[in-house]
Amino acid sequence: MQDHDEAGPEQPQIYLITPPEIELSRFPKALDNVLDSQDIACVRLALSSHDEMELSRASDACREVTHAHDVALVIETHFVLAERLGLDGVHLLDGARQVRAARKALGPDAIVGCFCGTSRHDGISAGEAGADYVSFGPAGLSALGDGSQAETDLFAWWSEMIEVPVVAEGALDLDRMAELSGVTDFFGIGGEIWNADDPAEALATLSRAMV
Repeated sequence: MQDHDEAGPEQPQIYLITPPEIELSRFPKALDNVLDSQDIACVRLALSSHDEMELSRASDACREVTHAHDVALVIETHFVLAERLGLDGVHLLDGARQVRAARKALGPDAIVGCFCGTSRHDGISAGEAGADYVSFGPAGLSALGDGSQAETDLFAWWSEMIEVPVVAEGALDLDRMAELSGVTDFFGIGGEIWNADDPAEALATLSRAMV
């Protein structure tokens, strides 16, 4: 997860997000196929489960695949598990609130990123607390939550003013990715591909929007 330069982001990279539920008999193969098909910057294990054993098994299975491709694997929320399982870091869902605690627990070399919704203030606070990246979203139109959207202006301002890399995620499609391609460092892609019959093909289609 590299900083962009003062001229703004180059072509964005793909930051892959797992489905909230996975079948360990099938998902690692699907993940392997996607990692074979595209250059992926990072994979986020974003399971809805709060069962420690289930999360541990999923982490082990996904780590075997990601590390074979030399791709970092971070887990959502559970930074104690990240350390215990030897993962590359954590993605926090509550803005800057736990960034310092996660950094202290995981050390200076781990990836610590966080989701900041549509709040520029939360993003700045997270960066000041030591986050390696921030994500804003939903970047596309969605009826989920309160219906808010991370507007293009937010990403444009961030990419011009802030050195911390930024991820655009949530409700992405070809048109929205084309709009944001010049003002974000990463696209967080998850449900946009996993619901397709061929996730690798779906990702290839979306990737054509990145210029």
